[in-house]
Amino acid sequence: MFPGGQPDMSELLRQAQQMQQQLAAAQEQLAQEEVTGTAGGDLVSVTMTGQGEVTAVTIAPAAVDPDDLETLQDLLVAAFRDASRAVNELTADRMGPLAGGLGGGMGLPGL
Repeated sequence: MFPGGQPDMSELLRQAQQMQQQLAAAQEQLAQEEVTGTAGGDLVSVTMTGQGEVTAVTIAPAAVDPDDLETLQDLLVAAFRDASRAVNELTADRMGPLAGGLGGGMGLPGL
């Protein structure tokens, strides 16, 4: 440590490397997890990975009315939004503690 309580460069580099490893592990975990968004009382569902990749779309037969495609389209949009919201929550849950550490005394501008 330098006088005045500032960490030396090797300590900063060690902390940055440790944070990078934790972020990579959290991103890998997100890639393995899935969330599902629904709409219309589960008439439509969309499943995404924690990184936002769509892995499945399910449409119940009751949601399909050839004379009213607009409702089905609205249900799909709502299910995608619900799944995206769930991905954001999952990401905040997994990455939040790590992101909080970025500004926590490392002394690096922008982090």
